[in-house]
Amino acid sequence: MKIIVPMAGRGSRLRPHTLTIPKPLIPVGGKPIVHRLVEDIASICSDKIEEIAFVIGDFGAEVEKELIQVAENLGAKGSIHYQEQPLGTAHAVYCAKDLLDGPVVIAFADTLFNADFKLDATVDGILWVKQIEDPSAFGVVKLNESNEIVDFVEKPQTFVSDLAMIGIYYFKNGQDLRKEIEYLLDNEIIKSGEYQLPDALRRLTVAGNKFKPGKVDEWLDCGNKEVTVHSNQRVLEFDLAKGKNTISKDLQTENSVIIQPCYIGKNVKIENAIVGPHVSIGDGSCISNSIIKNTIIQNNSCISDALLQDSMIGNQAKYQGRFGDISLGDFSTIL
Repeated sequence: MKIIVPMAGRGSRLRPHTLTIPKPLIPVGGKPIVHRLVEDIASICSDKIEEIAFVIGDFGAEVEKELIQVAENLGAKGSIHYQEQPLGTAHAVYCAKDLLDGPVVIAFADTLFNADFKLDATVDGILWVKQIEDPSAFGVVKLNESNEIVDFVEKPQTFVSDLAMIGIYYFKNGQDLRKEIEYLLDNEIIKSGEYQLPDALRRLTVAGNKFKPGKVDEWLDCGNKEVTVHSNQRVLEFDLAKGKNTISKDLQTENSVIIQPCYIGKNVKIENAIVGPHVSIGDGSCISNSIIKNTIIQNNSCISDALLQDSMIGNQAKYQGRFGDISLGDFSTIL
């Protein structure tokens, strides 16, 4: 089994945080999104994972080293592949074309999930989907009477289905997908300037491949500040339900209350504060004279005299003396 993780997108909807950090490395519940994604897949995948390929932009040597370590921690080889131009989802997958051989999972690194992840060897592939109220902003699938996927529609403006693709796919024969993507590239089948993965999937179904929908209990998007904060909330609840210890033993507190669930990293100081529920605080940060709930605070940031809710604070930021639902990027100061 191999895993391909396309993650070269700019993450413009999550700015200012993605101006300094690639979106898949934004922490949720104290752990970067892409770390959680591949760990979740590995934990419920019965087959041994041979290699994990990360398709990235120019993220730098330090990020590449971190991603390789993520794969190695799971007993797999890690490899880095580059998508130098934003040419679409099919093109992103094809950047790791050497892995499109045999069983492969493709997981786009801007989503987290709680799903039934059983691999059915009797079908050619599985596409995990979530039933949603408004499918007009998503790619959706249409099913036949046998619960097989027969068509793929991108952002339908009139109703055709409410089963949205969440960005996680399993293919029994990756070489078949590679062949269809190559057809798109060779024949320049482009929509809105991009090569779209659903076009390759449609060709596979027309050729007789049988795809089934995978059940998703919960889909956690990380596309903008609001949904990322909500995803942090749900991840903290999942970790609490599993009995995970998410508060570092070296936490220094004085005259403060911690309301679970929370994640608190190493070397954090909290004084005269109420923190939680649903707060994540990164390593080396300090909180004083504040009330904070439902908020993500990254590493080495200081919050004082504040009342924060539904917010994201970046790395090495300073925030003082305001009520806020804010999004404050790395190295920023509001006093």
